[in-house]
Amino acid sequence: MNKDKLLLVIDMQNDFVTGTLANEEAAKIIGAIVAKIESYQKDDHPVFFTRDTHGEEYLETQEGKLLPVPHCIKGTEGWQLVDQLKVLAVEEDVLDKPVFGSLQLPQWIEEKLSAVPAEIELCGVCTDICVISNAMILKAAFPETTVTVEGALCAGVTPESHQNALAAMKACQVNVK
Repeated sequence: MNKDKLLLVIDMQNDFVTGTLANEEAAKIIGAIVAKIESYQKDDHPVFFTRDTHGEEYLETQEGKLLPVPHCIKGTEGWQLVDQLKVLAVEEDVLDKPVFGSLQLPQWIEEKLSAVPAEIELCGVCTDICVISNAMILKAAFPETTVTVEGALCAGVTPESHQNALAAMKACQVNVK
C-alpha cells in the first residue's frame, strides 16, 4: 500500500443523498467520487470513509435540538454508505463519528497507516459542516501534511454555503481545487 497519500470520503450516506436530509447536489457527485476512489485504489493508495453515526437519543443531544431531524441512526438504511460507494468500501476502513468533526480521526489514520501521510484529500458532504470540520482537525493535527479538498467532489447544504466553506478552508491553508 502506498501510504504517502490517502483519500477520505466524508459521510456519503443515504440520509444525506436520498433520505431525511436529501440533497440533490450530493446525488450529483456520486459518479465523480466513485471515479476518484477507483483511481486511488488503482494506484494502491488507501481510501478511508467516515460515517455520521447517531443513536436513538439523537433528538436529546445538542445537535438534535438544533437540527431536529433524526438522521444516520446506527443500523438504519439511512446510516449506510450509498450503494455505489458501499461496494468500494472495506468496513474496517470506515470510521463512525458521532459529531461533525472527529477528534479520533487523526490518530485513527496514523494507526491505520503506521505513518503520517504526506497528503490527505477529502471529498463528500456536507462541505460546510462535516468536510470543513474534519479538514480543520486534520490540518491542526498534521500541520505539514497537505490537506486538499476538491470542491467538485463535495456538496454543501446550499451552493452558497458550499462556496463559503471552500473559501474558509482556503484561508486556513487547505489546498482547495
